Amino acid sequence: MRNGFLFLLAVVLGLAAALHAVELQPADTLPPAPAGQAWQLAWYDEFDGARLDTNKWDVCGDWKRRDGFWVKEDAYLDGQGHLILRTKKDGARFTCGAVRTLGKFEHAFGFWVARCKLPKQPGHWPAFWLMGRGVGRVGDEGRDGTEIDVAEFPWRDGQTTMNLHWDGYGKEHKSAGTKVTIPAITNGFHTFAFWWKTNEYVFYVDSQEVWRSAAGGVSQVPEYAKLTEEIGDWAGDIKQAKLPDHFDVDYVRVYDLVSEPAKKQSP
Repeated sequence: MRNGFLFLLAVVLGLAAALHAVELQPADTLPPAPAGQAWQLAWYDEFDGARLDTNKWDVCGDWKRRDGFWVKEDAYLDGQGHLILRTKKDGARFTCGAVRTLGKFEHAFGFWVARCKLPKQPGHWPAFWLMGRGVGRVGDEGRDGTEIDVAEFPWRDGQTTMNLHWDGYGKEHKSAGTKVTIPAITNGFHTFAFWWKTNEYVFYVDSQEVWRSAAGGVSQVPEYAKLTEEIGDWAGDIKQAKLPDHFDVDYVRVYDLVSEPAKKQSP
């Protein structure tokens, strides 16, 4: 009986490990790799455990941001595998959470994906985006750094927007973007991703392509990821919101293309 129990336990543990491996590299979120290449996981966070991994993330705050404040206490793990970015009322002010990989992980190109569940209340908006250190420079278009907004959600009707910004935020500022409506994203978790190629960007929602662009010449330099909440009129009146409200992130993953090993010829 004891040997049977140990065998069953080994099977269960083996299945659990296999499922976890599948979860880390889900084929359904990745576009087909070009011939002779394969996707390889370069960086990720599954948000397991009780505390945010500060070796991977810089927590923003405490400082003013738009019509509210970024405060560190509004970015935390729920202990069930999710990063939570909370928006709340704190006395006379409104606060929210934000994290970034600045100084922890800065990378060029590849496939970037986050699985998220969107908030319900107006007056604030979540975003998954990238920032390069050279975005503020003018003269090389976006090749020396582009703000890449993979997905922003100021609306609560299934609309999302993807945008590119380069050449600073002054009179030389340039941008390109689009909006798409996908009613399903208003409920449950969904994936928001983009493939950063050397010559264009391709954006996806739930593995379906929604926009592609080469505006700005395409960034050629390492950039860092950001998951943020913002408070402002773009998303409506925060005073009408029933708070707290939450932006849940299940994971963030970055994949690189690598050469496939040559297949051995049969004798």
